[in-house]
Amino acid sequence: MLGNPRSSTARSMALAVCCLAVCGCRVVAQNSEPSYKFTGQHRVSGTVVSKVDGHALGRVRVTLADTRDTQKVQVIVTAEDGRFVFPAVPAGKFSLSGMKRGFIPAAYDQHDQFSTAIVTGAGLDTEHLVLKLAPNGVIYGNVLDEVGEPVRSAKVTLYVDDHSEGVDKIREAQTVFTNDLGAYEMLSLRPRTYYLSATGKPWYAVSPPSDAGGAASGNQVKDTANVDRSLNVAYPVTYYPDVTDSESATPIPVKGGERLEVDIHLNPVPALRLRFHMIGDQEHGYASPLFEQHSFDGSTVINPTNMAMVSPGVMEVDGIPAGRYDVRLQGPNAGMQVSGVDITTEGQQLDTSTAEAFSTVKMNVQAAELGKPGTVAVGLRSHGGTGMRAARVDEKGEAEVQQVPPGEYEVVVFSRGRYYSISRISADGAKVTGRRVTITAGSTPSISVTALVGSVVVEGVAKRAGKPFAGAMVVLVPKDVEGNRDLFRRDQSDLDGTFSMRDVAPGSYTLVAIENGWDLDWSQPGVIAVYAKHGRTIQVTNTPGKPLRVDAPVDVISK
Repeated sequence: MLGNPRSSTARSMALAVCCLAVCGCRVVAQNSEPSYKFTGQHRVSGTVVSKVDGHALGRVRVTLADTRDTQKVQVIVTAEDGRFVFPAVPAGKFSLSGMKRGFIPAAYDQHDQFSTAIVTGAGLDTEHLVLKLAPNGVIYGNVLDEVGEPVRSAKVTLYVDDHSEGVDKIREAQTVFTNDLGAYEMLSLRPRTYYLSATGKPWYAVSPPSDAGGAASGNQVKDTANVDRSLNVAYPVTYYPDVTDSESATPIPVKGGERLEVDIHLNPVPALRLRFHMIGDQEHGYASPLFEQHSFDGSTVINPTNMAMVSPGVMEVDGIPAGRYDVRLQGPNAGMQVSGVDITTEGQQLDTSTAEAFSTVKMNVQAAELGKPGTVAVGLRSHGGTGMRAARVDEKGEAEVQQVPPGEYEVVVFSRGRYYSISRISADGAKVTGRRVTITAGSTPSISVTALVGSVVVEGVAKRAGKPFAGAMVVLVPKDVEGNRDLFRRDQSDLDGTFSMRDVAPGSYTLVAIENGWDLDWSQPGVIAVYAKHGRTIQVTNTPGKPLRVDAPVDVISK
């Protein structure tokens, strides 16, 4: 899936970290790595402090890396007072970053993957820098059953509120399993908002044998009668604080350095046995079921304890907790989905009469620089960006995306190291609205896509009251915001106020610089429009090998 290009300073930080790992050299406080030492007339110095309370941090590994030549990396370790000094640095632009055990590695004034580069030789103060590191957060606790006993091998899932695409989106972050005491621990958590869920299997649960065939198997009927059906139970996915609906989950804010104890209690519900007539035949194979439940901005797969063919074309599924599900019946050649199924009764027959068949979508991609066959893919990203179906584009620019559930999708074209934007979409057999298409059940639409390669570099400077402004969030906003999320670009202004945005597609844009705007829903039309009216309009044209320099400064506005 396409993301926003990383800033040059963030890339330099990553390279610096890799260099440290590869070198493996011993570092002495205030001594540089033996592998490289800058020479020049400027000083870069300051203090590393905790982002939480501001106290100085000793024994921090501080890296200064040339953003234009990533082979030039110097490393020192702070003294106990947190001070660091790079005494002889040439004029240029550098990324500054720090690492310390128990803290989150970070670059100077870092926000998400963006940071502010240090600029020497421009008359700026580079000797009183404050590099802030946030301590690791930890969420730990126990998963307990209905009587307060520990649940072993329970699956505990951590979700994070991700704002990197300009809108809150809750996604999975970590998964761990409890130990024999029912304990779990989530380590190295950044300051974010989190959610937690757990599920497991009751130790005493017993699933009665199938009574398929009835009296034809007397022993089987007898065994079934002897099983205490009250023990045929399962634990549903349970979210903190002990609710089974993700919409009712309580957020867990981590500001940095906390050790938060969060326990989850699991309560059993009936584990149901279902039967349904399978799609397919013995010659071509049958469609197997996949049970999913809504979970924040996505879904969670619920695995049954057993699935078996009890008669030709009839599947029996055991151990499904009572609840509401979307059931996908997906086979080798066909598939369908039944949405919003309430599973409440033992032996319930799954009604597939309302199932909606999946579609096969034929795609044709046209672009001036499409790249080598097999290196470019075209995809259909579901509404909200929670899932995507994709296929590789062949030498004719064609692809076939299979098993597509009905719904509204955003069309995307992507490849490694190259960014595409969609300029035109037409379709036969599907409804087109802007950059989105609506696929109906069981259809075979054909969609033609014209894509533009983003290859332009846009450079400029952010200022306030005529002076360079460091640390502003700079957003390149497309003229038509709706449905053009892939055209947005972001960066963070450096110490001299400069910024650079890569892989920009030709078109009309507005440059906006916002102070402390990192938590804004900047990709939402109604939000960014408020700031765009104060921005600077530019026209981007294809200028191979030559960056587009915005001569007039972009005024920084407050959030």
